Amino acid sequence: MFKSYRKLVALATVLSVSALTTACANETAKDTKKAASQQSEETATSGASRTYENGKKVIDGGMTYPVKNGKTSSYHVNTQKAYQDVKFGRTATPDEIKAWDMDIMPDGTGLPEGKGSVEEGDEIYEAKCASCHFDFGTGGAGYPALQQGNAYEIKETLKLQRLNPDDDGPKRNFGSYWPYASTLWWYIKTGMPHPAPMSLTDDEVYALVAYTLSINEIKIDGEEIDDEFVLSKENFSKIVMPNKDGFVPNIDGENGLENVRKFYDDPKNFGGNKKRCMKDCFEGEPKVARIVGAGISDYNPPLSSKKEKPAKKESSSPGNEAKEAYEASCAVCHATDAMGAPAVGDKKTWEATLKKGIDKVYHNSIHGINGMPPKGGTTFDDKKMKTIVDYMINQSK
Repeated sequence: MFKSYRKLVALATVLSVSALTTACANETAKDTKKAASQQSEETATSGASRTYENGKKVIDGGMTYPVKNGKTSSYHVNTQKAYQDVKFGRTATPDEIKAWDMDIMPDGTGLPEGKGSVEEGDEIYEAKCASCHFDFGTGGAGYPALQQGNAYEIKETLKLQRLNPDDDGPKRNFGSYWPYASTLWWYIKTGMPHPAPMSLTDDEVYALVAYTLSINEIKIDGEEIDDEFVLSKENFSKIVMPNKDGFVPNIDGENGLENVRKFYDDPKNFGGNKKRCMKDCFEGEPKVARIVGAGISDYNPPLSSKKEKPAKKESSSPGNEAKEAYEASCAVCHATDAMGAPAVGDKKTWEATLKKGIDKVYHNSIHGINGMPPKGGTTFDDKKMKTIVDYMINQSK
C-alpha cells in the first residue's frame, strides 16, 4: 500500500498481504505451546483463538478454530483417514527443482550470468516489443505503458486523487510504482514477448531491462544511464527504484511477518479506531465524506435506458469490412514481422507463404498455426476469415 493512501485504502492493504497468511500457518507446526490465555468473550465461548498454538497472532486479525467433536465452530470436518495410502510420487531431484525455481529476488538471488546494453535493448525492443507497447514504451491499444516520463517526477502523482472530473489521477507504471527491478527481469524472461514467452536469451533480457530503466530516466549510483550503459548481474543490485520505500507494512526479509503483525496490531494504521471492532465502532453517527460537484452530467450523446442493441454499421464495401476486421483483430501481430507472422505489405514473405496454396493459407488462418490461435483468437466465421486473408494478400502485392 502506498503511504499516502494508508487510511483510504485499508481494505486493499489487507488483501495485499493476505498471501502471507499461508506462510504464517506454517508456524503452527513449530511448537505446541498453549495458546495465549487472554481471549475475548466471544472467542472463549467458541474455543476459537486469535493466536496460533505457538502463541503468535493470526496475521490478518482472523481466527483459528480447533477441531472439536468433528467440527470447527459450526462447520463439520472430514476426519476420515481416506488419503493415508495415497502415493505422492518421488522427491524432486536438485536439477528438477533448479529448472522449476525461476524466481529473481530483490537482492539479485536467481539472476543468471549475462549482460546487455541500453543500445542493444533499444534494437530488441523495436523488433519484438514496440508492436504492442509502442514507441518508447508509451503503451496503447490496451497494452500498458512502460513509462510516462521521468520516474522520480511521475512518482509524485501517486499522491493524487480525482476529486473533480478533470483532475489528474495517479500514474502507475514500472518506473513510478514498482519497488524492485528484479521483478521486471523475471517477468520479461518468463512472459515476454507475449506470443513467444521464454524465447529471449538472458543477454537480451538484461538489455531490455536496461532499456526500460533508460526510458524511465532511472539513475544508478546517482548517474543517469546512457546508450552505452551495460547492465549485468554484477551491477544489478545498484538499481534503486524511486518507489522502493512506498509500501507499508514492510514484508521483506526475515522479519517480514512480524512487521505485518505489528502493523495490524495498531488499528490506527488502517482506519483510525482505537481497537478492532465489528459493531459499535463509532460513538454516535459516523461521518460520511462525500465528494461534491464531481461527476459528469452533460453526456454527449445523452444517456439512454433503452436495452436494444445498437444498429449495425453498414460497411461501404466488403473490402472495407475486411480492412476494419484486420485492423481491429489482426494488425497487432501482422502489422510488422516482430511477432513472427507474415507482415502485411511484405511482398516476398507473402509470395513464399502463398507457395503452399491459397487453400492451405485459409486452413492455417482458420485452424491456427505455430503461435497463432485458430482464427486469431476471434469468433469470426470461416467466410469472414477468408475475406481478411484476401485483404492481407491484396495489400502485400
